[in-house]
Amino acid sequence: MSSNGIKIKMNNSLLKDQQNKKVKISVNDLNLFYGEKQALYSISLDILENEVTALIGPSGCGKSTFLRTLNRMNDLIDGVKISGNITVDNEDIYKTTDVIKLRTKVGMVFQKANLFPMSIYDNVAYGPRMQGIKNKKELNEIVESSLRGAAIWDEVKDRLKTSALGLSGGQQQRICIARAIAMKPDIILMDEPTSALDPISTLKVEELIENMKKDYTIVIVTHNMQQAARVSDKTAFFLNGEVIEYDETSKIFSMPTDQRTEDYITGRFG
Repeated sequence: MSSNGIKIKMNNSLLKDQQNKKVKISVNDLNLFYGEKQALYSISLDILENEVTALIGPSGCGKSTFLRTLNRMNDLIDGVKISGNITVDNEDIYKTTDVIKLRTKVGMVFQKANLFPMSIYDNVAYGPRMQGIKNKKELNEIVESSLRGAAIWDEVKDRLKTSALGLSGGQQQRICIARAIAMKPDIILMDEPTSALDPISTLKVEELIENMKKDYTIVIVTHNMQQAARVSDKTAFFLNGEVIEYDETSKIFSMPTDQRTEDYITGRFG
């Protein structure tokens, strides 16, 4: 929905797709303010289960702000006011008080790897331990399955007790993904997860994202339009706090319906 209250139109194939797949996240008339400054305007969109949804747009357009509404990370910022509603599996996440449960269900991977200064094993086991899991065998299974899920087990299995900070940037980011997986989320949010990585590491993370969507619903913020085209099923184009267009990625990049989308994709601004 745009700021003038007009629902963004989706093509028939996307509407049919939505009828066949479960809506995992539903956002309706979402507005967000930092104090008196409005940052998001009347956003309405549905994110489907087991798909990758990319959020694109120029810097400062609201992509990351929107992403953080999906696990209530904006609650940590003073002066934030939100109207509208967001449901995850039909539950309004702003009416539930169990934010810890929400953030377990909706994991997050940040722009820069934010590993703890501890071993690879302890980084991945940290979340489960905080949830009360103490059994060594169970922790071992969680760590291995999470590292396998992040496609990094074979690279680190012989040095699990060494510092995670000694890994390369690309490996550290995949450990962060393993740490998110260890919490057994349904949804994984990614805020420019490859922006600090070299091309080879970026490719590995993109391949991982493609493989992960069979088990998770993924929402990714990216400045890299080629990346959005490669990894996502749906793409939302943000501009000045609004969603200008939201559709199948192939259509957004080949036949956008809004001139502003085409101008951004073709490099006329941004």
